[in-house]
Amino acid sequence: MKRHSPLIAFFLVLGALAAVTAPAAAEEQAVVATRVIYPGETITPDALNEILLRRPPRDGSAIARMMEDVDGKVARRTLLPGRLIPTNYVRDPYLVETGTPVTVTFAEGALTISIRAVPLQSGSAGDMIRLRNADSGRTFMGMVLADGSVKVGSI
Repeated sequence: MKRHSPLIAFFLVLGALAAVTAPAAAEEQAVVATRVIYPGETITPDALNEILLRRPPRDGSAIARMMEDVDGKVARRTLLPGRLIPTNYVRDPYLVETGTPVTVTFAEGALTISIRAVPLQSGSAGDMIRLRNADSGRTFMGMVLADGSVKVGSI
């Protein structure tokens, strides 16, 4: 048996104790792509895989932790296989597309006014977008609703 100096022996024993008594690191879950996903492509569950992280990301960035975080969303950037997916690399699908006419509603009490307008920006539910009135040509802002229509006025 090899003999060590008392100081080295102390550090060896200390390291062994730390390894035995250290709490096991909680394994975190994350989602990675199983194939290349291109910008503008809708993400489907068959293109994803859940993995356990050995250690958390160093920079503390927000990453997709569960399939539900990215399933049905649209890629903003190219997602590579086996790489963590930052949450800012995906977005909700657009309900309103630029140039496709939509119904715009203004409601105040019993008064409801609806017009057709052309969106100048694409948007998801809750986004404020710029629109052009098809009749007058004036531009205005409105909020995209979950049903794909737009609301103006007291938003």
